[in-house]
Amino acid sequence: MTASLDTSTVPAAPASVVSALWQGAGLPADALGHLDLTGAEPVLPSSFAVGTAAQASLAASALAAAALWQQRTGRWQQVGVDMRHAITEFRSERYLRVDGGPAPELWDKIAGVYRCGDGRWIRLHTNFPHHRDGVLRLLGCAHDKAAVQAGLGKWEAEAFEATASDAGLVVAAMRSFDEWDRHPQAEALRGLPPVTLERIGEAPPQPLPPLSSAEGRPLSGVRVLDFTRIIAGPVAGRTLAAHGADVLLVTAAHLPSIAPLVIDTGRGKRTCQLDLRDPDDKRTLHKLLHGADVMVQGYRPGGLAELGVGPEAAVRARPGLVYVSLSAYGHVGPWSGKRGFDSLVQTATGFNHAEAQAAGEDVPHPLPAQVLDHAAGYLLAFGAMAALHRRATEGGSWHVRVSLAQVGQWLRGLGRVPAGLQAPEQKIDDVADLLEVLPSGFGMLTVVRHAAQLSGTPAHWALPSEPLGTHAPEWLPRG
Repeated sequence: MTASLDTSTVPAAPASVVSALWQGAGLPADALGHLDLTGAEPVLPSSFAVGTAAQASLAASALAAAALWQQRTGRWQQVGVDMRHAITEFRSERYLRVDGGPAPELWDKIAGVYRCGDGRWIRLHTNFPHHRDGVLRLLGCAHDKAAVQAGLGKWEAEAFEATASDAGLVVAAMRSFDEWDRHPQAEALRGLPPVTLERIGEAPPQPLPPLSSAEGRPLSGVRVLDFTRIIAGPVAGRTLAAHGADVLLVTAAHLPSIAPLVIDTGRGKRTCQLDLRDPDDKRTLHKLLHGADVMVQGYRPGGLAELGVGPEAAVRARPGLVYVSLSAYGHVGPWSGKRGFDSLVQTATGFNHAEAQAAGEDVPHPLPAQVLDHAAGYLLAFGAMAALHRRATEGGSWHVRVSLAQVGQWLRGLGRVPAGLQAPEQKIDDVADLLEVLPSGFGMLTVVRHAAQLSGTPAHWALPSEPLGTHAPEWLPRG
């Protein structure tokens, strides 16, 4: 990724962006003739092509579902995605309402940006209690913004970033694009696509069963183990569920969660609890794994491998599995093991600085959505379905990888939007036509409808969001 791409004032054409993703995944080119994209930039206040990123990533996932439908039935269907609807779904957590009122609070009170003693900015992500408490221990201060600011005034930004990272915490120093491009991690990622598919094991072709029922959907009978939290990974599972997959979210009682994200991304899924430190629960997981088609995981790099369910072990246990991995900064390079979230990756890789420059500001300016998270979610789902499509004809076990930093590199390559920051902000009343009300285990939810329109198998969530651990750790019948 070269710096010249960042200065383009002509955003990429969304259809060409989808085509590039499609070609990179090795999918049949004739599918692209069944896609209709509407709308144009700008759709939110940003100098980046955030609407194009939303539309293209969401369209790629929906078209992959249509390709699986064609593979199973012999019939194509039309896929349509409107840019305004796509970017609204990219902010689904912002528009969530529970029983007509606000959703639970998302952000911890000390999360955000601070100026350090060297004049540089740093962003803290403290929504998980152990991340919050670790930062407070490092700073030796109370859980209070003023106290945190005083503590960070004694640090240089990159020194605190490195110390916190070594302690397993999640913070990011703000860099410009030029600074990021000189970083060894950026150099390691340069040239990598936003989503990679790699065949990592041998297995005979495993086509999905033919669909004859009028009620069948592209992913009917497909079983997905969902080991993810926060936004990107859960959005992938939510997307697979929207196309008919049996998605079983696996968490554990001792793991922290963020209530509004559990509610928003739980649509269409069942949810069980397994503690993989417990031998009986680990045996239960292996029984589930033997029946799975896809496993999506977004834990810290190497975390599940330490518990015996990394990609190599998983495909040995279940040949033909599609193993899907999300990371913050990529699977290669010196930061490949570094933890992170969307807001931090935006800060570390130059987006907050570039938006601030475009806005004429001297404080970090975030993108108007968790664009890296949501794009990663749809690209994870896209990669999973592309691998299922190829498994049906080529065979093999597959590893799909997406990282927030690679998605950021891809977003930079989509060009900039002239006067994009002058676009109006969208409040919930402005997108009321894109919302629906659904029952759930948390009350009546106001949520964003899925933005992809499939003419033959309309995307929808057949199951409501439920509290974590509501269901048994078992698969539904495939019929």
